[in-house]
This record gives sequence, C-alpha cells and structure tokens, in this order.
Amino acid sequence: MRKLLFAACCVLALLLAHVGFCQTNARTEIAIPDIPGYMTLACDFHMHTVFSDGNVWPPIRPEEAWMEGLDAIAITDHIEYVPHKDDVKAEDFNRSFELAKEAAAERQILLIKGAEITRDMPPGHFNAIFLQDANALNKKEWKDSLKAAVDQGAFVFWNHPGWQQPGTIPIWYPEHTELFNSGWVRGMEIVNDHDYYPKAFQWCLDKNIAMIGNSDVHDPIQMAWDFQNGEHRPMTLVFASEKTEKAIKEALLAGRTAVYNGKYLLGREEYLKAIFDASVRIATSYRKEQELTVQVHNSSCITFELRAAGKVDNITFPGQLTLYAGKTVLAEIEAEEKQPLPEKILLPYAVKNLLVAPGKGLAVELTVTGDAARGR
Repeated sequence: MRKLLFAACCVLALLLAHVGFCQTNARTEIAIPDIPGYMTLACDFHMHTVFSDGNVWPPIRPEEAWMEGLDAIAITDHIEYVPHKDDVKAEDFNRSFELAKEAAAERQILLIKGAEITRDMPPGHFNAIFLQDANALNKKEWKDSLKAAVDQGAFVFWNHPGWQQPGTIPIWYPEHTELFNSGWVRGMEIVNDHDYYPKAFQWCLDKNIAMIGNSDVHDPIQMAWDFQNGEHRPMTLVFASEKTEKAIKEALLAGRTAVYNGKYLLGREEYLKAIFDASVRIATSYRKEQELTVQVHNSSCITFELRAAGKVDNITFPGQLTLYAGKTVLAEIEAEEKQPLPEKILLPYAVKNLLVAPGKGLAVELTVTGDAARGR
C-alpha cells in the first residue's frame, strides 16, 4: 500500500508539472537585461527530488525551470537524509542528475551536478555544486564531506543560515569563521524559499562572497508559487561571460550575483545599477517654458518603485514614481516661480525595491534633457 501511495504521488507530481503555467510547453521569459560585459542568467541552485525528501521525479525539475524562464539549475538532493529509500533505490547520489540530464539538454537548461550536505547546526547545511561525483561526499564527519566537495573543485555555499535558529535570525559560529577563512565556502543563501535573511545579506557584502537566492523546492513548483498571479520562485542572477557551466562557476567565485525575490532585487550596487540603467529609457514628450512631461519606459519584468531622495532647486517633480514592468509612464516636471526649465535636469531617486544593503534602496538619477534622455 505504501508503494502504491508513493507511486500515486509521483503521478500527481507529473500532472501538476504541466498545469499552473499559462500554456503547456510554453516558456515565460524573464525580462532582466544583460549588463555591460556579461549575460544575466537566471538560476536556481537548490532543489530536491524523490531521491531525498522531494516529491517529484528528477526530469520534472528542468521542465519546470524551462517553463519559468530559467537558464541553469542544480538538483541538490540530501546526502544524509533519504526518507524515500524504502520506495526509491537511492544508493547512488548521482542518480537524480543522471535521470534529469536528458530533459535538461532537450530544453537547453544547464543542469549542474550538486548535492546537499545536511548536518546539525553548527555548521548547518551546505550545497556543493559543479561536483564530479556526489557519492564522495558521503562521509561520517562534516569536515570530511566538505573537503571531498572542495577537492573536486566544487563551489560550496551555506544554505538557509537562519533555518532552525531563534526567530530565523542567523548565528555566526566559530565553525563558519573556519570555513570562510579557509576558502571552502564562497557563498551564502540570503533568500531560501519564502525566507529572507537581511543579516546574511550584510555578511555577503562584508565578506565579498556570492549572494545566493534559491527555491529549495520539494513539491511541484506550482504548489509553492502562484504563477497565474505573477509570483515566481526566488532565483540567483548570475552575471556570466557566456551561458556555460565554466562561466557560471567563474562568476560565482567572483561574487557576480544578485537575488531576484518577489518584487525585489538584492545585490551589490554596481550590478543593480547596471540592470536599472539597461531597463529604463526616458524621452521628452511635451515641453513648455515652465512645464515638461516625460515618458519613462521600463523594459524589464521588474516594477521599479522610486522615491525622491532629494530636492532640485526651483523644480517640482514627483515624490513617488512607479515604473511598471514592461510599460511607459508619464512624469510631470514643473519650474517654480515662473522660471524657465533648464536644458538638463537631474532628478535624484532611491529605488525602494532594489536593495544594495538591508533596507537601503539603490540611488539613481533620472537625467532629463531638452529633447531626450535616459536613466543614468
């Protein structure tokens, strides 16, 4: 009976994998622009299948990723925790990768071999990706398991650092100092599933390591996020020289990442600024001596929420400005005291949902000139 119920759950997962999106076998592209010198790749480096504690068959993961617009994924089944072992033979920790790689190749999804090292806190859970052999991580001591990953040239990051902590607030233990100082761990999840860890965000900034955001999905992806109403899984944006595993690994080691979570982008200022600049275009649509109406177009899939971050002498401009995803909005600028408008106007704003540090929005200037302008 148990095996029958488990098989029924797998069939249900297969069915759910083909609903919840607008159309079966249709891909929704993620409209986040490339930045100068790099491609912007949407990635999810943390997910599970029936070969650990997940509830889907491995090929479902690349199918889901393709439909949602991702470029690269890693299936990271637990090494130490395999609750379905009575129903699914899980002696080979590479098996989920082998079963999923054809579906990934068919859809041009980069499937990166990975695994999750699952230990009590401290030090907690870690994902190792770009593995050669996941079986080598099956060690008694956590240090030996992590060393086996590092010896293969894996990129290792700390998973959900606030998980099972009081108030889900991460705690930094001496073990973490040892791991980061040794260079074994080069990244950290600042978003996992529906949890955001501001403290981990700041740690990534301070230690100059890669910021990671992942789904950690166990069930069919549509059971966790409502795609019909515009939701999406958290994902890591990797700024890579090309769409290859080698280039993604190089970018992760260099810390060239940002996290796309709900309506937010979280990352270093240089990368968020580059995305904003590539997304926003401004054109003057109507001008009188003291009044100016400009059209501001946002080509990205992210709605930018702007708040005035200062004043401009003798100029009145919107204190709040919402640049809707894929749309053009009008903004009114007016000179005070009947003075003519200057030929060039710099409007200071902070983008509230592009965070360059916990609680700190990206500073931008919208540059308006007499004929045409662009976000700067």
